[in-house]
Amino acid sequence: MTAPAHACHLAQLNVATLLHPIDDPRTAPFVDMLDEVNAAADGAPGFVWRLVEEGEADATGLRPAGEDVIVNLSVWQTQEALWDFAYRSGHLEVMRRRREWFERHIEAHLVLWWVPAGHLPTVGEALERLTDLRTHGPSPRAFTFASSYTAAEAARGAEPAPSGNAAPV
Repeated sequence: MTAPAHACHLAQLNVATLLHPIDDPRTAPFVDMLDEVNAAADGAPGFVWRLVEEGEADATGLRPAGEDVIVNLSVWQTQEALWDFAYRSGHLEVMRRRREWFERHIEAHLVLWWVPAGHLPTVGEALERLTDLRTHGPSPRAFTFASSYTAAEAARGAEPAPSGNAAPV
């Protein structure tokens, strides 16, 4: 018997420390892009789920990592699907302009990990994975695009395979 094509999905968390409050006019261009970028994510091939605050269209009102830190938590069918959305779509414009709205992070601000298909990670789980990455570096439990693990490698705790999609985050 073979495993289903997507027995595991890729979860991702990224955090961003705001330079100014979310309702500050200097942050308005970022806020103005949110609906369009979130709609693009929702319709992207391989998209599974994203965290939203109850009754809201996004998660910018949630502050589990600090009053000035916004979080983005999502699940994708494959690493390639997430990569394509992050770096080959309209989302790239937000990435290019991030220094206008967010502090430069010294420690890891993005973490990836594999979850069983159907599992929706909690914010607590996601923040724990980010802490693991910051404390211990990349591992099958918590990794980045530049030091990634396949779902099979993560399941058996192997060293990462060389990645053709390594990019600074």
